[in-house]
Amino acid sequence: MKYLIPLICLLVLATRCSNDQQETPTTASAEWQMGPFDKYQNNPIMIPQGTTWESKDIFNPTAFADGEQIYLLYRAEDSTGIGEWNGTSRIGIAKSTDGLTFEREIAPIFTPTEDYELPGGCEDPRVVKIGDTFYLTYTAYDGKNARLALASSKGHLYNWEKHGILFPQLEWSKGGAILPEPINGKYWMYFGDTDVWAAHSEDLISWTLIEEPVLPRRPGQFDSRVVEPGPSPLLTNDGILLLYNGADDDLVYRSGQALFDASDPTALIARSDTPFLTPDEQLEQEGQVPNVVFIEGLVEFKDTWYLYFGMGDSGIGVATF
Repeated sequence: MKYLIPLICLLVLATRCSNDQQETPTTASAEWQMGPFDKYQNNPIMIPQGTTWESKDIFNPTAFADGEQIYLLYRAEDSTGIGEWNGTSRIGIAKSTDGLTFEREIAPIFTPTEDYELPGGCEDPRVVKIGDTFYLTYTAYDGKNARLALASSKGHLYNWEKHGILFPQLEWSKGGAILPEPINGKYWMYFGDTDVWAAHSEDLISWTLIEEPVLPRRPGQFDSRVVEPGPSPLLTNDGILLLYNGADDDLVYRSGQALFDASDPTALIARSDTPFLTPDEQLEQEGQVPNVVFIEGLVEFKDTWYLYFGMGDSGIGVATF
């Protein structure tokens, strides 16, 4: 979230969208919402280390649990990049048997190699396992445009095949969160970092864009300026539950929840009108980007839900339910 979408971006969609005209249901205390989540008292659970690829900042992790361990894939920055924040992003991996204490691998598992990833790097991963294949969505930043990209790996989280930019027709696209269960023969993904759009796929590689947003910004509320998907959505008895990131006009990032129809993933049923996670810790308020909690990783592990998030674009925290 360190750079805002240019006004000219997503122009192909802008003529079809009107936040002021689209009605969205809201509810503050509905049973469909997940939580409450309690922040771990010893956050941050991970901070930068060393002098190389993860020495400057680490944040915005995704997560996967196999029943025995939690694997955290996190964004790490060094100080060799460009611009105000001066960091090239890579993706590292860490493992935990308790969800709170993590052991990191020495080297990153995912690095920028393509023109569309350099010099900014590979940012903000989200991972989902479908069958025996892991699918990784991430933001490829070439120093000018941030664009949603995809990679896959058979059976493990280390060797990735890159499939390129998902929506080359868009100058700017971020935040892809894939629902692991198909709906009527199609897989669905929510993405975006102004409003949230949807896309569907039959093979999980090629995606068809739905051109109108399904989760718009709301003037005057905690998500008035930015709405971006968080972790992979969950298929529940009530519908498709999406935990998401929102920012207000002052760029304070908080977390909300939205519910979509399980038979029509573009149909918004309900939406929280108050955030469930807010930046109230020192690192969240005073990191390299102040006033930020940014959720991307959610797993169920040993009867507890673990929600992992970036703290001020500087460290990693967790909240549990």
